[in-house]
Amino acid sequence: MTPFIFLFVAVLHLLPSCPGRAVCEDVGPLKTFIEIKEEIAGYKDIAKDIVDLALYGKAQNRSYERLALLVDTVGPRLSGSRNLEKAIQIMYQNLIDDGLENVHLEPVKVPHWERGQESAVMLKPRNHTMAILGLGSSVGTPPEGITAEVLVVSSFDELHRRASEATGKIVVYNQPYKGYGETVQYRVQGAVEAAKVGAVASLIRSVASFSIYSPHTGIQYYQDGVPQIPTACITVEDAEMMARMASRGTKIVVQLKMEAKNYPDIDSFNTVAEITGSKYPEQVVLISGHLDSWDVGQGALDDGSGAFVSWEALSLIKDLGLRPKRTLRLVLWTAEEQGGVGSLQYYQQHKVNISNVSLVMESDEGNFMPTGLAFTGSDKARAIIKEVMNLLQPINITQVFEHGGGTDISYWIQAGIPGANLMDDLKQYFSFHHSQGDTMTALNPIEMNYSAAVWAVVSYVIADLDEMLPR
Repeated sequence: MTPFIFLFVAVLHLLPSCPGRAVCEDVGPLKTFIEIKEEIAGYKDIAKDIVDLALYGKAQNRSYERLALLVDTVGPRLSGSRNLEKAIQIMYQNLIDDGLENVHLEPVKVPHWERGQESAVMLKPRNHTMAILGLGSSVGTPPEGITAEVLVVSSFDELHRRASEATGKIVVYNQPYKGYGETVQYRVQGAVEAAKVGAVASLIRSVASFSIYSPHTGIQYYQDGVPQIPTACITVEDAEMMARMASRGTKIVVQLKMEAKNYPDIDSFNTVAEITGSKYPEQVVLISGHLDSWDVGQGALDDGSGAFVSWEALSLIKDLGLRPKRTLRLVLWTAEEQGGVGSLQYYQQHKVNISNVSLVMESDEGNFMPTGLAFTGSDKARAIIKEVMNLLQPINITQVFEHGGGTDISYWIQAGIPGANLMDDLKQYFSFHHSQGDTMTALNPIEMNYSAAVWAVVSYVIADLDEMLPR
């Protein structure tokens, strides 16, 4: 293929869907990709202004300091807790005080689970008190606890092969860490699979890339028709120790006590604020993070940092007196940790306007030094995103990765809306998240400044382009 023909075909391939619209109508000629590329290049000075304000101006370290004030004041923010509702009310007032527009709370129903007191003690072959964290939605044990022999397995396959050995025992999963997405299935499904073979409880090796004797909690789900048994995470160290003991033929007995209890769903809110678009106010670029957390640590990393970097993106744009053509909508989700409960209800309430959503963005994988943007969308939209990221060459954050998304924006992406999330060091993230180590100490204000700069540049430029991102 000659270079000219290749260019001609590439330009045709990258034609956007429709100018300023989500649904194509008879609205005149569309911009070619070369024209869009030139349009994006025209934002070079604005991108520099955003970066300078975030990294070197009066806004530097602002997102870190704002977050520290909230989490030091409120602490962790579990779905259904008073802490979460206090944080929502504080954020509502913060967004009003920041001068953002259309600040409001959208009611949702969220799960209410409390862990209560919990303990696990190895009685044989020696006495050893283990660090545990009950898993979200787990049932509790009887008041006297459950005392039983342990069956250690490294996989679901091994559990099924040894099903006849599991009746009446506590199943301990010592699954190797093979990345969060693959390994988290043991936390989510471990209790169900253990119950299917007659186990009385399950203890899951924490899904973490690194451990200093710190258990990591998280959500788990029961299955209709399968007995609900208590389940908790234990440390990597204790899981490996029991695996070594079992490999020698040593009998292990554990006493597990958990007061965990599920209550009826209660009222909560998604928190919303905007910068209203100047030309297409009905069209939206949605930027988000979740305000809830688990009930350990401070919920600073997961996802206080993502929520506050998203807020900071709008603050930077507002401080520079910028108003994009489309509305920039900040949503701070509730009950993400329970499986995207608040965001699902938001989607159900707002999907009628899905044709007016240009891009959905979520920061929920920590805010260490960003390496780029993960993106899901058409090839045409990806090409545009790459050009936008090129505006960040001065700070060397230009990469566009595959598989952008997040729990809270997944419903929109599945419906065909382009989606993006910040990318950074996931090994660090999974060392801290869902643990007592999720505190402000895990965060770096300079790295949050960079995250906010990237988030603000991308959201503003996409919201201000003449045309929406193509589906």
